Amino acid sequence: MVKAESAGADSGAVRALGSSPGGELAGARMLPPRVVIAGTSSGAGKTTVACGLIAALRARGAAVQGFKVGPDYIDPSYHALASGRPGRNLDAFLSGPELIAPLTRHGAQGADIAVIEGVMGLFDGASGRGELASTAHVAKLLEAPVVLVVDASAMARSAAAIVHGYATFDPELELAAVIFNRVGSDHHEELLREALAPLGIPVLGALRRDERIQAPERHLGLVPAAEREPRARATLDALAVALERYADLDAVERLARAAPPLPGTAWSPEPAAATATATRVAIARGPAFSFHYQENLELLEAAGAELLPFDPLGDSKLPAGAGALVLAGGFPEVFGAELAANAPLRTEVATFAAAGKPILAECGGLLYLLDELDGRPMCGVLPGRGSMTGRLTLGYREAAAVTATPWLEPGTRVRGHEFHYSSVEAPAESSPAWELSARAVTRTEGFVAGAVQASFLHVHWAAHPELAARFAEAAAARPVVRA
Repeated sequence: MVKAESAGADSGAVRALGSSPGGELAGARMLPPRVVIAGTSSGAGKTTVACGLIAALRARGAAVQGFKVGPDYIDPSYHALASGRPGRNLDAFLSGPELIAPLTRHGAQGADIAVIEGVMGLFDGASGRGELASTAHVAKLLEAPVVLVVDASAMARSAAAIVHGYATFDPELELAAVIFNRVGSDHHEELLREALAPLGIPVLGALRRDERIQAPERHLGLVPAAEREPRARATLDALAVALERYADLDAVERLARAAPPLPGTAWSPEPAAATATATRVAIARGPAFSFHYQENLELLEAAGAELLPFDPLGDSKLPAGAGALVLAGGFPEVFGAELAANAPLRTEVATFAAAGKPILAECGGLLYLLDELDGRPMCGVLPGRGSMTGRLTLGYREAAAVTATPWLEPGTRVRGHEFHYSSVEAPAESSPAWELSARAVTRTEGFVAGAVQASFLHVHWAAHPELAARFAEAAAARPVVRA
């Protein structure tokens, strides 16, 4: 096994973050018992198994923390519903490998066990960067045992060849067990277990095909839990029953407890010095704008911001006293008619922007600020039209700020992620937000207008805590009205 952290790795992380106004590394803390739920590919059933395990272990009385490898927002929404704790992400590209263990210690504080759901296939990571940001990479950084989910719906003995390949591909990775998904019958399960027996890799479960435990999907993956909470809870209840019946939960717990405790530093959103600025920040929430990294919210609060949630689908006014506005990603295209019908709030947002107050908009938030989206009127803060397309823009990005904002200087560098099927037509003279680089291709993207920054780029602030502090400072400052 590869050691997750050494003294040198920890001290390097401290040097990298030590002068930042937030996101410090706190005192020593142990990693909790933990298990990684990986898949042979996307669609194998990782989310089904991970959410089922979280719900089933919680039903047994355990405090369970769910994590998602990668930049996904939707799967953590189901983890949160299943666990009763905020869903969290572990992304070795966005945060850097050195923060994976500290972020796990922070997020799992008070939990008895961590269930870490992988991304795509076990070895799929940042394109062209080897294992970086893959499930296998995160598992090795955490010295966590891996349970491989295999879709067995159309195979029997061939499953052994697949598992053998995954078990031997990387000798430094511990593939500890297998859970089969979409098993057709008791006889089918017997064939699968017989096939794997010579490999010496335990089978910890064989979930049956069951339409009741399937969540609906659309263009960006699963439908977020916030849009279907009552039905999602019923699905999670059914998953908990299925995992209790068809999986060996005692064996999963033993496997998780066998992971070494690995003492080390924990990430913290608290600033190193007393630099917090008392202010209020309006945060768009609800079904249309549900894409938030938990650490981003914690960093804003630690920087002194009181977060004021509102729902653009139903609230006609922005929260009183807000000095800045965050419009997160989500699915405004799905709720375009409702957003267009809420003219009073659209007017409030436009007035807020004209007053020179900071607005940070990511992806769905960008679409909401445009003149129109799919022919429906939006806020009119930014000139341009947004539309849904059949073309997916997806991938990690190295980014450098191009145009200054009250909280960003030109040249500020971050890492981010794009994931959208939408496009924007905007005037050629628009001021871009970012210069993005990926696989030797560079382009400008997004918009800056006055104190508004809007972009398709999603940024996880754990490795860039100064962004939260500067945004909070900008929210507290006297706005400059746009000429």
